[in-house]
Amino acid sequence: MYQHSRQNLAGIKRKLQRPAENAEWNPAIVETVQPHDEEAPEVARKHYFGPARYYCVETICAPCGVVIGWDKFAKSESPTKILRFLKNMYPTENSRPDYICIDKACLVLRTAATNNAWDMWCTTTRFIVDSYHYNNHSAKDTLCNTWCNPAPTDGSAPNLVIMARDKKGNPYWKRAFNTQACEQLNSWLGGFESILKRMTIGNFNWFLHTMLFYHTRYVIEKQKRKQEKAQRKNLGDSDDDSDDNSDDSSDDDDTVDL
Repeated sequence: MYQHSRQNLAGIKRKLQRPAENAEWNPAIVETVQPHDEEAPEVARKHYFGPARYYCVETICAPCGVVIGWDKFAKSESPTKILRFLKNMYPTENSRPDYICIDKACLVLRTAATNNAWDMWCTTTRFIVDSYHYNNHSAKDTLCNTWCNPAPTDGSAPNLVIMARDKKGNPYWKRAFNTQACEQLNSWLGGFESILKRMTIGNFNWFLHTMLFYHTRYVIEKQKRKQEKAQRKNLGDSDDDSDDNSDDSSDDDDTVDL
């Protein structure tokens, strides 16, 4: 009875069906990895009998995780489309941030310098690569290493790298901001892929916008709780200092806010 039970048959079925395993008699699976610092070519469709789909969803979020905007990209994620998207999101000079972190920032910077789009960004913004994808970029790319480094240690970007101290008081360099905010957001959105890819455009826009709205509200509430906790801790420390009646004052950390 045990060999024919439902639980046992389900386990045998999982052993027989392994999507990640390729048997010897099956054709080899060749996966093409597209580097982030190279422009992806547009794939030509063989027929038009199936429904059209967008290539990807581009998101913009702050280092704290708050979603600023998003848009759908058709056919490819080219640097020209990224620059157009950024121009629509930041139309004025006062609205542009000091740093924009993109996985292919060096390619976007090279394209902006070629089509004269860099003239509107050079006075306000610097394009950098996030720390995860920067390790996979070519070490021989001088433009990427010089202008798109997310953590330069030569003092050229004091807003990106700050001096901190460990528990023993030893100084060390650390990144001032989370450059993986969008990657973490995309990982969270990947859980809804099976739902989103079967929706119409209207339902897709509404569902995605609603989920990002609730996600942003959750992040803001989390930041408020964190600030309240830090304030309560500072008040407790100040009470302890007043009881000690000590005149010693500690210097603030040498940090610069973005």
